[in-house]
Amino acid sequence: MNLRNELVKICEENPEFKIKFSYQFWETDFLRFYQSQTNYNISKKSVSLGVTIYKGKKSYSFSLVNPDIKLLLEKIEETKKIINQLPEDPDFIDIEDNLTKNIEKEKENNIEKVSLEKKINILEKISQAVAPFEFKIFGTFICNYRTLYIINSNGVNKKEISSPIMLELKAVSNKNEVTVLETFGSENINVLDIDIFINNLVEKVKIAKEEIVDVDTGEYEVILAPRCMGEFLGYLTGNMNAQSLDNQNSFFEGKLDQKVFPEIFSLNDDPQNPELINFDYNDDGHIYEKLNLIEKGVFKNFFVDNYYGRKLKMKKNGAEGSALVMEIGDKTLSEMISGVKKGLYISSLHYMNFINFKETSVTGLTRDGTFLIEEGKLTKVVNNLRYTEKISDVINGICEIENRSYTIPASSNYGEFGIFSAKMPHVKVKGFKISSSTKTI
Repeated sequence: MNLRNELVKICEENPEFKIKFSYQFWETDFLRFYQSQTNYNISKKSVSLGVTIYKGKKSYSFSLVNPDIKLLLEKIEETKKIINQLPEDPDFIDIEDNLTKNIEKEKENNIEKVSLEKKINILEKISQAVAPFEFKIFGTFICNYRTLYIINSNGVNKKEISSPIMLELKAVSNKNEVTVLETFGSENINVLDIDIFINNLVEKVKIAKEEIVDVDTGEYEVILAPRCMGEFLGYLTGNMNAQSLDNQNSFFEGKLDQKVFPEIFSLNDDPQNPELINFDYNDDGHIYEKLNLIEKGVFKNFFVDNYYGRKLKMKKNGAEGSALVMEIGDKTLSEMISGVKKGLYISSLHYMNFINFKETSVTGLTRDGTFLIEEGKLTKVVNNLRYTEKISDVINGICEIENRSYTIPASSNYGEFGIFSAKMPHVKVKGFKISSSTKTI
């Protein structure tokens, strides 16, 4: 807290500059498990300070680990000596000036609430459920706790606390190494219904014991699991930011308030959703509130940060796509599967990359549980497949949506890694393009 006040003071004492500080306390409790046994548990803490100093249209950034005032002031003096020699950014106008705050609420530290003992108890219950099918569990169970202060020369002085939980678990066959996946991510451990989690995992495990087959290339009717939709829509949000619009590289250019997808498809960015990992502000310090992205197929909003809001004269909204929520439909998963004569159930996607960003065309692999659907039933395990698709075509191919959704987490797991989440249902898609088989599980 003392350093927070000192950062405000530094801004006030250097009126010839615009300064932005991001001051973060971060800690993690990272449990890895292997072959249904705890492999290791790492607890780690860090304090870091990111600094950007602007003089006119010139800027210089640096970061400090375990910062102190003496070192910070020395770095600022060094910056003052070199900043005049740096090139200008002709499009820069000013740093964030929106002072609107969310309630600076304290949050329970999930590192303490979800103790190592509690994690192990949950994992033992899951392990016992898959053991009769000759499967073991592998993965990570992580709790973070972060306090972030965003302070700048325009009077922004904001605090955000987050304490995300992430469980990413694979069940792996002892016989043939077929894998199936189940995940959970939230800030509230009570959202985890362990019975539903286990049931979903075990149903996949049962099918994963069946014969392994290849399928021909071509177009298939598929059931995409929530994790798949989270990945596709996460990639699509890159096309929704104002930067891609400025670069003339956005699929949504010229389509604001136009119908681009089926009426059954709606998507929001909802950072205060009680079942998701929550965020109060974007990286600039602008308040991050719920934003309607797609409403019954109609494109409604771009993500607009401070820089591109000023450059493009668009209204800033602070949204980032870190809490995507797809609206549910009216079908149960069993009803969706039962309506497929021959198709695929795809659990997860892997190594996805853009072929053409503006066209939303991507290629990648299926992973961790791809199953053949025959006459409305999951019948066999399918070797991992390569798909080549346009995300826009995937969405336009949606014909049914599940009547419930699931919280899907994601994380880089590197450095002071963040964790975010999305709420997604299963969807049925027609005409999904499989380009080859990897011949491997």
